[in-house]
Amino acid sequence: MIEILALASAVLYGSADFFGGLTARRANTIATVVWSQFAGLVLLLLVLPFLPAATVSSRDWIWGFVAGFTGGIGVAFLYRALAVGTMAVVAPTTAVIAAMIPVLFAFATGERLRPLTFVGVALALLAIFLVSRPPSIQPSKGEKAAGGFPPGFGLALLSGISVGIFLLSLARTSMAAGMWPLIAARISSVSLFVIIAFATKRTLRMDRIAAGTATLGGALDMAANAVYMTAARIGPLSIVVTLASLYPASTVLLARWILHEHLSRAQIAGIACALLAVVLIVSQGAAV
Repeated sequence: MIEILALASAVLYGSADFFGGLTARRANTIATVVWSQFAGLVLLLLVLPFLPAATVSSRDWIWGFVAGFTGGIGVAFLYRALAVGTMAVVAPTTAVIAAMIPVLFAFATGERLRPLTFVGVALALLAIFLVSRPPSIQPSKGEKAAGGFPPGFGLALLSGISVGIFLLSLARTSMAAGMWPLIAARISSVSLFVIIAFATKRTLRMDRIAAGTATLGGALDMAANAVYMTAARIGPLSIVVTLASLYPASTVLLARWILHEHLSRAQIAGIACALLAVVLIVSQGAAV
């Protein structure tokens, strides 16, 4: 069940990032973040009355607000990177950095894995690296940023750090708190970017198509957060984060299918490694 939840969050996260990046190509990044984050908040508020009663501690509220602050910043960096760069490169770069922070924390706090599970985790990180390779080593004019990195690469690194803290923050909330930490997270992230929009005089308006993709991305992202948070609370953090961080595979496949982005041999090999990593992690589980 834990592995299924983590994989489901990966599919949802990857789909949300694709539609968020698609929106950011039609509207400014701040508007994209506000619309998508607000859509997720509305969705959660609609389903909240149907969820079991929860007991929220001050600790849960704090971690929720930290998650919202760091997650909002991470999403903003990510959407901007997806808008200016190749989705098949940006999403995996963010994922590998985001995965390292909670996994290293889990190891530092004493979490241990069985040998084949450890191989699976390592293979998953390799998969993320391979999928992040550019489609061609001979890009056209303008395809390389300063220093030889692909466009959006620096933003992807910053996004990965922020998202990694976000994932760790959600995992630190208690099961008794239910979905309330996500409410705190969304309130803090929406408030932050509304203030930024007013301070920078950036419009929050967007056309109907952009609004639709932003809403869809926000709903998928909220669903991913809920599924991930549930898995992270009951399962080994290193395994849950690693499986959830396979989300670039769905982003890459959607970009290939809808935007016709080319997949290199390295990226295809990365997707194959991701599938094998899932098999190893799911079959072995964590050591007690």
